[in-house]
Amino acid sequence: MKITDALVAEHTIFLTVFDQIERVLPSLTTQTEVGTMARIIEGLLKEHAARETSLAYLALDHILAEQGQMNRMHQDHHEIDARLKQVQVAKTCAEARRLLKASVIAAREHFRLEEKVIFPLLERVLHQDTLRELGRSWIERNLELAASRTM
Repeated sequence: MKITDALVAEHTIFLTVFDQIERVLPSLTTQTEVGTMARIIEGLLKEHAARETSLAYLALDHILAEQGQMNRMHQDHHEIDARLKQVQVAKTCAEARRLLKASVIAAREHFRLEEKVIFPLLERVLHQDTLRELGRSWIERNLELAASRTM
């Protein structure tokens, strides 16, 4: 499995989680409930972004550093994370819901941009064996993460 295939598969799972959260979001009546949903998304995206950055983005950073094309991807990660943290300190439940909804929308857009621009670029500039090796590393990291959770 290539790293790009693995990341698209992970995006698909996250989009399903986002769908479910968006479905229940209007019925949440406390900031605690909204905050819990935000922490779930934050945890998922934090691990995803770390793997994505270390396995895929770093391969492009050195190629595209002068063009600044990766800056937007890194900035998106920081902005989505910051918005999710704002949910925790929102003054009202309505504000927390709005911030969470905005975070989900931003994450969806970020995924679309990666899949439209970044992943095809990875496919063009990296050798297929490299893409598969990065995919193997992604699988190994997920297995290590899963094993650490069962201890």
